[in-house]
Amino acid sequence: MTTSPGSPKVRAPVLAVLFSVVFINLVGFGLVVPLLPFFAQSLKAEAWQITLMFSAYSLGQFFAEPFWGRLSDRIGRKPVLLATLTANAVGYVMLAFAPNIWLAIAVRLFTGLGAGNISTVQGYVADVTPPEQRAGRMGLIGAAFGLGFIVGPGLGGLLTQPQLGHIGYQLPIFLAAALAALAALGVIVFLRESRAKADPAAPRPAFLSGLRDARTNPVVSRVLVVTLIYMAGFSAMESVFGLWAEQRYAWGAREVGLSFMIVGLVSVLNQGFLAGRLARRFGESRVLATGMLLFGTSLVLQVVAPVAWFPAMRLEIGALTIPVVQGWIVPIVMAVGACGMSLAMPNISAMISRASPPDRQGAMLGLNMASSSIARIFGPMVAGALFSGLGHDWPFLVGALLTIPAAVMAINAGRAIQRGRKTDAALSQSPS
Repeated sequence: MTTSPGSPKVRAPVLAVLFSVVFINLVGFGLVVPLLPFFAQSLKAEAWQITLMFSAYSLGQFFAEPFWGRLSDRIGRKPVLLATLTANAVGYVMLAFAPNIWLAIAVRLFTGLGAGNISTVQGYVADVTPPEQRAGRMGLIGAAFGLGFIVGPGLGGLLTQPQLGHIGYQLPIFLAAALAALAALGVIVFLRESRAKADPAAPRPAFLSGLRDARTNPVVSRVLVVTLIYMAGFSAMESVFGLWAEQRYAWGAREVGLSFMIVGLVSVLNQGFLAGRLARRFGESRVLATGMLLFGTSLVLQVVAPVAWFPAMRLEIGALTIPVVQGWIVPIVMAVGACGMSLAMPNISAMISRASPPDRQGAMLGLNMASSSIARIFGPMVAGALFSGLGHDWPFLVGALLTIPAAVMAINAGRAIQRGRKTDAALSQSPS
């Protein structure tokens, strides 16, 4: 049983609280991710160990997302959100004090196991939102993710003090822990439960119990493949971007953080104002496929961009002289990729929730995040091998290639939706 979605007095405050909680949590996440390669380098880590930190977190998420999504269907969304946010806070503190790269990898694995609240947030939104409005509502929550990535990476870059060595990376991590704790407090104080607790005597589904249902669902099965393919490309790029920018442009944590801040800004604008409108106008599957191709195009442009365009150029504004940063074209190219990503993510969630019964939405969305986690496990590992073995551009090129089959699969999912609608219409017109 879900909270009635008919009353705006229930729906609007819930969405506002969820937006705030997701924003605060993602500020903490955005603080840490751009500086992870440099934090790992302060622990004397090799490139493959740095990418393994990303894979370890995703390995934990792989097991955690279906578990938390399924548990939120059973006991409610609020306790699951509280547990995951608390685990995030503890994990950040442990990471700050990790004395070597192997313990840091182990901490990232633990944090991944304790995380996995994305499907629960999406399930909460689906609980309180009519089906025809879900793409737009998912886009608003996605905008909170993007807004967190505007503030988080910028703060991380400003707070990082690489000249202090390892300790110079700890302050942003401590702030991330505090923000996760603040988000947990917000859940306790402000969030109301959206689902009634299930019967304790009811049989409990096994791990990945919804996989059979997902495989037989022509929409969900295809969308899960889209997530698997394109997230492998994205995670490959994300895990080596800091190392790539350091080698190509001599960038540090500050420049990398500001680049991710631009990505977050584009995500906010697209998911907050465009995703829902475009989905209603052109259809979720078409927008999803377009997003995949935009992201792939950005990866190729990132590789072919000149290493230096007027590296010694200075911009003079009155008495103020501003040096033009080498590699300034890269954040612009990344904004193109962010546009594609931000158009894709809410439509994936909306298509899954539309194609799933209410009591299985948490499980199906959890499977989607599990698919994402599988990609995030192997994507960074492959990226580390490509980076070290073939060259620093290869993770981007392989990721771009993967977006083509992802776009094709998205179109096929849209066709499956149309076939399902025609079948439902035919059954409704047939005599009983």
